[in-house]
Amino acid sequence: MGPREGTVAGGGPVAPVPGVTLSTGPGSPQSGSRPGGARSGGDAGPRGAPAKINGWGNGRAALETLEFGAAGGPALAGYLARPNFSAASGSGRHGVVLAHGFPETVQKTAAPSSGYPQLATRLAAETGAAVLTFEFRGTGASGGDFSLDGWRADLGAGIRTLRQVPGIEEIWLVGFAAGGTLSICAAAEDPSVAGVAALAPPADFADRGTDARRLVAQARAIGLIHTRGYPPDPSAWARQLRQLRPTQLVAKVPPRPLLIITGANDDVVPMTDARELADAADASAELRVIAGAGHMLLHDPRAIALLLGWFDRHLGAAT
Repeated sequence: MGPREGTVAGGGPVAPVPGVTLSTGPGSPQSGSRPGGARSGGDAGPRGAPAKINGWGNGRAALETLEFGAAGGPALAGYLARPNFSAASGSGRHGVVLAHGFPETVQKTAAPSSGYPQLATRLAAETGAAVLTFEFRGTGASGGDFSLDGWRADLGAGIRTLRQVPGIEEIWLVGFAAGGTLSICAAAEDPSVAGVAALAPPADFADRGTDARRLVAQARAIGLIHTRGYPPDPSAWARQLRQLRPTQLVAKVPPRPLLIITGANDDVVPMTDARELADAADASAELRVIAGAGHMLLHDPRAIALLLGWFDRHLGAAT
């Protein structure tokens, strides 16, 4: 049996987590500062920003900044949106980790895009969940250099960090593009994840890992690599992309909820990738194809409406 498919027309402080470095505090996602290098233990330094940033805290949810990272990894810039429970529709026991994808253009500054913190705030306000979004190593205001295994470790650290928010009992994952694929893989390997929504996810990364030298040059050109001489072994670094098998891992997600959204006109990740992932998950996947939509589903109101409707059904049933 194939996946269900449809087409859409035009709280308290975060506690320290073993193996995760963490600090909370005022910090500005517009500051443009890049945290320091690898952290093997202890708390990262404060980032210093108001709890409400550029009006994103709107009375229904407020956004605060925090810093965390996997043990031995770089400090990551994170943004935690918490709902005002008098306005939220949820029970407050749900948490959502929101993951971005590969940047397709040059990162001109270390300041992050406002799109994911804004979406985190909206999700918190409309679902009642606490929502953590962050910048993977090598992007935005986070430290370090890109590797696929490093990004997988970063996502795991985000999950563990959000679990420590008081009152959170259940974690859901939402990811766009590569972040969606990595969210599927993380849920497959962590049965405690309640469900996954992946928007414009590639079925694999093998095509990116076929030419190690070219990939290193591309990653350096768009700002994913900053350190001279990195990676020390380009072949092993690129092999990580070829060895990950999302279409095998996605079969481990059911019977938990799985939403896959794709644009019919996506010229970056073909619609066939979404179908391949949904087919591999069998009947448990909910596949939605948005007519006329391209790759940038973060900015497509139809995609966000589908995501919110999915949460409304599943979080309401789980409450």
